[in-house]
Amino acid sequence: MPSIRVLLCLIFIFLVHGSFAWLNNQPQDAGTDVPSGKLMSLSFAPFREGFSPLEEKFPLPEHIDEDLRLLADKTETIRTYSSLGGQQPTPELARKYSLKMIQGAWLGYGYKDNSNEVNALIKSANEHPDVVKRVIVGNEVLLRGDMDVDRLIGYIREVKKAVKQPVSYADVWSMYMKYPKLINEVDFITIHILPYWEDEPISVENASQHLEKIVKQVEDEARGVAPGKPILIGESGWPSAGRQRGMAIPGVVNEAKFIRGMIQVANRHGFDYNIVEAFNQPWKSELEGVVGANWGLFSADREPVFPLTGPVNETPNWPIRFAVATLIWLLAIVKYSKKLEHVSLIRMLAFFTLAQVFSVCLVTLADFLWYTSYSNWQRLYTAALVVANTALGALLLERGSDILSDKPGRTKLANSLRTGYLLFILLALYKTYGLAMNGRYLSFPIEQFTIPAFGVIGLIACLWLREHKLNGRVLAFDSLIGWSLQSSRDRFVAFLLSFGAIALILGETKAFMDGRDFIQAHPGFSEGLPFALSYTLHNQQLLSWLTCLVTLSLPFWTNSRSKQDA
Repeated sequence: MPSIRVLLCLIFIFLVHGSFAWLNNQPQDAGTDVPSGKLMSLSFAPFREGFSPLEEKFPLPEHIDEDLRLLADKTETIRTYSSLGGQQPTPELARKYSLKMIQGAWLGYGYKDNSNEVNALIKSANEHPDVVKRVIVGNEVLLRGDMDVDRLIGYIREVKKAVKQPVSYADVWSMYMKYPKLINEVDFITIHILPYWEDEPISVENASQHLEKIVKQVEDEARGVAPGKPILIGESGWPSAGRQRGMAIPGVVNEAKFIRGMIQVANRHGFDYNIVEAFNQPWKSELEGVVGANWGLFSADREPVFPLTGPVNETPNWPIRFAVATLIWLLAIVKYSKKLEHVSLIRMLAFFTLAQVFSVCLVTLADFLWYTSYSNWQRLYTAALVVANTALGALLLERGSDILSDKPGRTKLANSLRTGYLLFILLALYKTYGLAMNGRYLSFPIEQFTIPAFGVIGLIACLWLREHKLNGRVLAFDSLIGWSLQSSRDRFVAFLLSFGAIALILGETKAFMDGRDFIQAHPGFSEGLPFALSYTLHNQQLLSWLTCLVTLSLPFWTNSRSKQDA
């Protein structure tokens, strides 16, 4: 009879998990299919994993050749950002594959480097007029504050005198509004429209309308300075992974929705566009975190991130994740089935469910962190987190089985659980205060803490099934781990977690209110605060992380209170 109950529980949970996984991972509608034919233009940076301009590890000619061969039937034109740094062979190789170029010169604060870039751009444009059809002098140099507008204009004029191709400067659209005299200096206006990065982030559902609105706004500004001057949308795209901003949610399906919607708008209005970007750029994670590395139509391994036609799956490898999670779950069940074979059916179901949740959390953590690891150090961190979560999950299952089988608490197990939780909380505090102080490019570490958070909830559920009551003593951390260690640090731990949650809300809200365009749109504090707070509280990832923090803090608050009452 016990073995039949075990089998029934296994079948039930397997079917529930399988149904949920299948339903949650169905391909989704991503909007109108992209028409057959080539895209207008793609941003092209041929840096693969292990190569980075920050470390002066530049792409090899054979890498550029392979990449352009891949892009030849995908796009008419490529946009480059530098004329040096290993990219000198690009025009010749572009000619080989019948690709046109919008070639750029990378400008910064260094006079010598700028001079070298400008000279290389001029030389390349003059030597490859059949390939290089337009040139761009500088990319977001005003946004970064690397030089003033008059110095930039000097470089633009220098290039215009030396080449026959149309010359432009590329920056976020608001920089052309801030410095309208740039409009007179360029042959065509190059603006970046990135709804995700706006000071007031735009959801993917409203991104196409935002694109139309901004182009019209720039057209109106240009009409008063230089009527009829062409406009190139020099960058527009959406990240497939990374941290959420307001209602702008990164994701594979959302990237597909944006790209398809943008192309539809461009075709309808005749906009000239360049999509950012062809390939994911691992090196950008050093500057912009996970989100900065994931704007490509192709992964760093040169695989398509999503199709341009048909439904799109957010997690196409979900069957593998499901299979691995199920295997881990079954191993846990084999270990504990004998210990739990005589408990009630509801207790057995509770334990099996807890083990299933842990296995799913562990596989999700390993898969996501590994996919978003771009260096050996990051992979080492991923491995350490997977090991730590596995160890904590094993301890939690041991404690859960003790509770459900009415076994007494064990000092050694309790000590191990307390140490494990304190280490995870230390990491959670580090992550939280980093997000609160300067979180623009930092991802919310939700996947890294789902096992600790669900562990608290799971042990509370186990104690409730045993005690048939839910009070302060049941919720206290000492009760959860099975031994009272009389720690004086519990209230301090709870305070740090709770204060971190408040600091995160304040920090995220302040970051919105500090944006230049945000201030221009909402000049008064009382006017801007509701908008900024709304963007903060609509962030699903932020709310999930706050839930983790509150869940981790609750047993420590209750622990300190129960000790005071004792």
